[in-house]
Amino acid sequence: MVRRPVAWIVAVVLVLEAFGIGLLNWFLGTVVDRQNMSLAGLDPDAMSASSKAGGIVFGLYFALCGVAALLVAVRGRAPSGFWRIVLISAAVVHAVLAAFTVGLVGWGAFAFLMVVFGLILLTLMTYDRPGATDGRQGQAGPRPGEGGPGDGKSAPGEAAGQGGPAPESGGPAPVTP
Repeated sequence: MVRRPVAWIVAVVLVLEAFGIGLLNWFLGTVVDRQNMSLAGLDPDAMSASSKAGGIVFGLYFALCGVAALLVAVRGRAPSGFWRIVLISAAVVHAVLAAFTVGLVGWGAFAFLMVVFGLILLTLMTYDRPGATDGRQGQAGPRPGEGGPGDGKSAPGEAAGQGGPAPESGGPAPVTP
């Protein structure tokens, strides 16, 4: 199966991205600080500090996303609860970044972000949820091949040729055109 290897790849890529984003923002903060640049009268020290703080925050966020993918790879089962939300948010962030990146950086960065986006989605979607065998959780009625309308077999309480089970009142089932 491809589940675990994809989760391992996603974990490694997200941790590398965490370091890359952190280092890039730290570098940009250092450049702003050494150049003593200002944008629309903003304090260069504030711009430098906010760039470095943003690098740390986004680096930690991507590292957390990498931990979520690592847990999926190690456990061999679908993420749930908080970790699922973290991976979904990572997928959304990669899709939005890809949309912005295509115009600012180019198609290569867009392709990279879309590959990571696809790997995260593959990690989220390849694991079956418990009890979800045919996508009909909690629905009563015959399973495919067990009888139902149109196959000549009627379920208990269902009249032949009608669209559903008889109502609890004992009267005939309503027929919808």
